[in-house]
Amino acid sequence: MQPLHGIRVLDFSTLLPGPLATLILAEAGAEVIKIERPGRGDEMRAYEPKLGADSVNFALLNRGKRSIAIDLKAPGAVDALKPLIESADVVVEQFRPGVMDRLGLGYEALKAINPRIVYCAVTGYGQHGPRADVAAHDLNYVSESGMSSLTQGADGAPVLPSALVADIAGGTYPAVINILLALRERDRTGLGCKLDVAMADNLFTLMYWGLGNGLAAGQWPTPGGDLVTGGSPRYNIYRTRDDRFLAAAPLEQKFWDTFCALLDLPQALRDDARDPAATRAAVAERVRTRSAEELSALFKGRDVCCTIVVTLEDAVADPHFAARGVFARELRAGDRAISALPVPVADAFRSGDASAGYPQLGEANDLLSLHPNVRGESKT
Repeated sequence: MQPLHGIRVLDFSTLLPGPLATLILAEAGAEVIKIERPGRGDEMRAYEPKLGADSVNFALLNRGKRSIAIDLKAPGAVDALKPLIESADVVVEQFRPGVMDRLGLGYEALKAINPRIVYCAVTGYGQHGPRADVAAHDLNYVSESGMSSLTQGADGAPVLPSALVADIAGGTYPAVINILLALRERDRTGLGCKLDVAMADNLFTLMYWGLGNGLAAGQWPTPGGDLVTGGSPRYNIYRTRDDRFLAAAPLEQKFWDTFCALLDLPQALRDDARDPAATRAAVAERVRTRSAEELSALFKGRDVCCTIVVTLEDAVADPHFAARGVFARELRAGDRAISALPVPVADAFRSGDASAGYPQLGEANDLLSLHPNVRGESKT
């Protein structure tokens, strides 16, 4: 039996942070019922490209869930949802602060119906504070947390992040962690609680080293000036002769010694504490004389923490990830199937059924008439 078997989740969220959080819960056995607006549903359904009737983005994030289409502003909406609220364990929502309260679906209202409910609100800036009602996206959160200032391109401008770090690392993962903690606490007390997950707040955890240096020693990090921001030759990216890139991270001395020896770096430059910029330039010069293939051969079987930068397409086809079964699970859409989105749930906690679909809009509207104590079985 999966660890979240018997847990019912009502998911009012859209787009990425909330839906990915409830996907992780679903993969661990929870029954996730997605609450969507009639007609269009989650905005992400309309994105391109498509997988079946909806976008592949929506399909990936909502695999194995169910869908109810209901106008939350319509008279009687709360009454229609009341049986589900009474039987729910978790509610996830992603509206601006106060929206669910105005709909009659805020924490206090749901707590009055079901005191055991764990209510998780995911927002950019949290439920209170000067920015609580400000509209923003991932790029804004990483910029206002100071994270964007630590990476820069050749022109000195911050580099656009290639991953939605705030949404996932600041929103999804903290939401899942705190939902599980709240369920554990409910086992002890019998009561649920409200969780305030703020994506911007949670980005500071990822910059622990910069906070430590700044707060303890006044050494606030700068782009290109610190160990993990490009200031060290031991943690950098170097261009190869064939215009590919070597990701070099021989941080520990034993790795660095081997790295320097293989590149035949002059002895005077191997002590990179003397002149890091000069050592970095010398490493770059030697890497530039070799192709990516030659460097791979040079470092093969040696402990140097060096890899060639590859494309996402190449990574998906990597034999290592295939051997690990990273893309072994399947997402179905009609007569099509692609690899499901990998999520960080251990195999021991996942269903033996490796193939599942995603919900069509409103396919589970019959649940609105269920008796409060009746739980619908998940459909895929």
